[in-house]
Amino acid sequence: MKNIVKKIAVILIVFTIVSFNKSTTEETCSLTVKAEGFRNSKGEALFALYNKDGSIPDEKYENYFKKGVSQIDKDGTATFTFKNLPEGSYAVNILHDENKNGKIDKKFLLPIPNEGVGFSNYESIGMSNRPKFSKASFLVKSNMEKVIKVIYL
Repeated sequence: MKNIVKKIAVILIVFTIVSFNKSTTEETCSLTVKAEGFRNSKGEALFALYNKDGSIPDEKYENYFKKGVSQIDKDGTATFTFKNLPEGSYAVNILHDENKNGKIDKKFLLPIPNEGVGFSNYESIGMSNRPKFSKASFLVKSNMEKVIKVIYL
């Protein structure tokens, strides 16, 4: 009788571990973001990930879901990987934070960024093409890579 109880206990433990590992790996993804087109390697690249409508634009970086920083390579690229993401819709914002102050600096008295910015699904930005989550978002269902162009105005 003791052997049967021990076998059942071992089976339950193994089943629990296998079930936990399976659900954990199936429910999370990684997103590698490569930013291209930096005009120099001064400062750092700030990567912000958003998961809610209305969260961008976010000039002071207060509405992000996850954020990361990377050095800019001499070839004008920077890469960052967001890990353990649940499946869903996301948008990415890139900032060439040349002075490392963590916010989008503006040109004197104008609503125009002084540093490079980029958004997923945007090749250009302007007054008639302002960033918004609905246009910048994309579906992440598995591990993936996204390339984003840094834009200077």
